[in-house]
Amino acid sequence: MDIYFKKRKWKRYIFLAAVLIGIGSILYTNNLVNEVSKEERIKVERWAEATHLLATKNDLGNDVSHYLNKVITTNTTIPLIIVDDNGEIYFDRNIKYNDKNKDKVLRQELKKMKANQSPIVVPLGDNEDQYLYYKESSLQTKLKYYPIFQLAVIIIFIVIAYIAFSSARKTEQNLVWVGMAKETAHQLGTPISSLLAWMELLKDENVSPSIMNELEKDMSRLERITERFSKVGSKPELYPENIYAQLMNTITYLQSRISKKITFEYNFSLNEELFIPLSSSLFSWVIENIVRNSVDAIENNHGTIRFHVENTEKEVLIDITDNGKGISKSKQKTIFQPGFTTKKRGWGLGLSLSKRIVENYHNGKIFIKSSEPNKATTFRVVLKKYETHE
Repeated sequence: MDIYFKKRKWKRYIFLAAVLIGIGSILYTNNLVNEVSKEERIKVERWAEATHLLATKNDLGNDVSHYLNKVITTNTTIPLIIVDDNGEIYFDRNIKYNDKNKDKVLRQELKKMKANQSPIVVPLGDNEDQYLYYKESSLQTKLKYYPIFQLAVIIIFIVIAYIAFSSARKTEQNLVWVGMAKETAHQLGTPISSLLAWMELLKDENVSPSIMNELEKDMSRLERITERFSKVGSKPELYPENIYAQLMNTITYLQSRISKKITFEYNFSLNEELFIPLSSSLFSWVIENIVRNSVDAIENNHGTIRFHVENTEKEVLIDITDNGKGISKSKQKTIFQPGFTTKKRGWGLGLSLSKRIVENYHNGKIFIKSSEPNKATTFRVVLKKYETHE
């Protein structure tokens, strides 16, 4: 079962929920901004009406005059500018400036106000009008941009939390893997020692040399597996090894242990030499894991696994191609995750260990170069070339 695919789906749902919450917050706040904008428009119109009445009516009475003056003076938030028929600034309110830059600031603000909306006409009588321009208050501006700021903070928090959680999870996984690997190596040690003793007894019993030869090969293999597990969690020493010889040794070993329906092809020979820094036991583990994955992809059909080695100036590129069922794009990003497997049996650790060995221990890269359903899949391993220092 692909547990990582399910985890990815849940992550998408959580991210989508966060986005929907953010969008909902923005829409709700925009609705509030529109309501505030309407209220401010009404206030400015009342302000203009009060100005008109005070300028044109002489018989308003003290109470009415006091009320209209109060309407005018209580506007402490909405920036506005009044100009006369000639376009000259007559009055301003709630705009910050000093004596030196007053004219420049007012002209700039007036230009912005004219660009945003038409003015409110204030008739003064005798064919004389004034024009009131205004813009949104600082409160409305803050309210407009607050949800964007809020969404940005939420996203930043989610990203930081995700990174911290992923880092902690990886650290925990590494500790579990190292502990499991070393415990496996320890547990294998006792039966291997016992089997070696039994092999010595079998030799005294005149068991067929061919049988003993195969037993010795398998024992050697078990010892190598134990060595591999014991190296997980510690930085292995890399020595200059002939990459072609290492590949051929692994291919030869696998040929006798997989289906005879599967053939191997490669573009190099044993006569060639190309030395690069390797931990030979761990590198062969990588190749075996990739090949076994290819064998599973080919299933019970006749198939071919091709090795293509390219020697570049600084790197060695190893392409391993099979003609199996392929890997879907949705699974290509998670196939190297621990626990990923499409088989009913197995822990899904092979390719994950391969990635760790190549990238953490050899400073290289491993990835799926290409994959076409029911046609071909190519894994690429990139390794640094051995450099000599004079």
